[in-house]
Amino acid sequence: MSISTQERLARIRVNAFLYFRADWLTRLIDIFGSAEEILKQNADTLVREAQMNPATAAHFLKDAFSVNPKEELEKTEKYGGRILVPEDAEYPQSLRQLKEAPIALYVLGSLPKENQACIGMVGTRKITPYGRRAANTLAEGLAQAGAVIVSGLARGIDSVCHAAAVRQQKPTVAFIGTGIGRCYPAENRDLARAILKHGGAIVSELPFNKPPHAFHFPRRNRLIAALSEIVVVVEGEEKSGALITAKLALEQGKDVLAVPGPIDSPQSRGPNRLIQDGAGVVTCVKDIIDYIPEPELFKLQTPPDAKTQADEREKKLTDVQKRVWQHIGSGQVTADQLVEELGLSVPQAAAVLFELEVKGLLTSEAGLYGKSKF
Repeated sequence: MSISTQERLARIRVNAFLYFRADWLTRLIDIFGSAEEILKQNADTLVREAQMNPATAAHFLKDAFSVNPKEELEKTEKYGGRILVPEDAEYPQSLRQLKEAPIALYVLGSLPKENQACIGMVGTRKITPYGRRAANTLAEGLAQAGAVIVSGLARGIDSVCHAAAVRQQKPTVAFIGTGIGRCYPAENRDLARAILKHGGAIVSELPFNKPPHAFHFPRRNRLIAALSEIVVVVEGEEKSGALITAKLALEQGKDVLAVPGPIDSPQSRGPNRLIQDGAGVVTCVKDIIDYIPEPELFKLQTPPDAKTQADEREKKLTDVQKRVWQHIGSGQVTADQLVEELGLSVPQAAAVLFELEVKGLLTSEAGLYGKSKF
C-alpha cells in the first residue's frame, strides 16, 4: 500500500506535534480520513470532532504548520536518509505492529532485514568498570554470532554496546532522542559515523533538527523494545531509563534478561531486581541466544566461548599491553608494581591498565588488577 506525496508531507507536519503519542495521531488520521484532511480543519473543528482541548488544538495546528515538510525531506535526503511511513515496504514490521507506531520515521543507514535477529541492550549512563566489561563482552559476542545490537546511542552502556559491534564491523541500530540532524551526546559523532559505515542505522521519529529533551528519551525506548527479539539490561538503578525499556518490552510480550551484579552497586540494583521478579539471568552470550525462538531462522552462529574471545582480544594487544598482560599471569598487580617491575612510567602503567580493563581483559578491585573471568 502506498500513499500520495501530499499525504506523506502532511504526515511529516502532523508528526511535528510532539505532545501526542503516536497512537493519538493515528486516531486523528482515522477520524478525519487522512493527515491532509486534519490540516484542513480549524481549531474549533478539532475541538468538536476530536474532543481536543481548545488550547491543545491551537498548539497542534501551530506546531504542524511551523514545519516545512519539503525542507524536512530535502534535508534528510541531503544527509543520505529518508522519511518512512507505515505504508512503506521498508518500514519495519515489528514497529508497524506497535500500538504506538510512529507515523513518520527518519532513517539514516540500513535497517535490519526481517531474518536478522535484533537484541536490545540497554543500561545506565553511569557505567561502572564491571558494566563496561559485561556490555563489551556480550555485545561483541552477539555481533560475532550474527545478531544486530539495538540501543540508544547514549553515554555509558549504550555507547559501549554500539562500539563493540562496530569494532567487529557488524551492523547496529541506534534509536536516538534527537532529530537525525543532530548527534547527542556530541562526543559520539565518530561512533555514529562508524555505525553507518558498517551497515547499521540511526533512527528517530523526531523532526530533523530537534534538540534533545528529557521526555524524548523514555519515549524512544518503546522503539528499542519493539525492534528487538529480546531486551538485555546490563546496568541501571531501580528507577532508570533501562528499566523503562524493560517494562515496555514486557508489555510488548518480549523476554527481558538481566546481567546480575554486585549487591552493593547502585547500578546493579535494577538488573538484580528484574532477576528477582523473574527475568532471565545472563552470564554469557549463549544465555541470550538460548532465549531466541528458533534461532536457526535468524542464521545465528554459535558464539565463541569466553576464552576464545579473550584469546582474540589478546592477539590485538600492543607490545606494552602484551608485556603487562603476560606479567599479570594468574595473579594480581597494582599500578605501582608495574612501574617497579616492568620499568613503566606512572602514566604508562595507568593507561595500559585502563585500556586492558576497557577491553574486558582485566578486572579491578581495591587497586588490584587481575584477569577478567567475564
